[in-house]
Amino acid sequence: MISKKITKYDLVESVYQNSKQEKKDIQQIVDCLFDELKKSLSRGFTMEIRGFGTFEPRFRKGRASARNPKTGDVAESRPHYVAAFRAGKELKNALLNLPVEEK
Repeated sequence: MISKKITKYDLVESVYQNSKQEKKDIQQIVDCLFDELKKSLSRGFTMEIRGFGTFEPRFRKGRASARNPKTGDVAESRPHYVAAFRAGKELKNALLNLPVEEK
């Protein structure tokens, strides 16, 4: 499994290197993009980014009881929403050439 990680800082740095924009402007745009994504999902909207994928709130039923594996305490799990992502066709195709490491 590939365990490489890109952080938000790395994203800003990469866009900065590939553009002629100020780094502080890029940082502000990235922050605004993520804030808008969070606000849209928290209002129940789906955000579709063509060629990349779709972010959507997805409903999860609560369980009658859930157990904390660390403490053993039993708690009621109520219905809630989670953020879900579905990759778009272009993103899926881009990952087809990623080498598979055998174990």
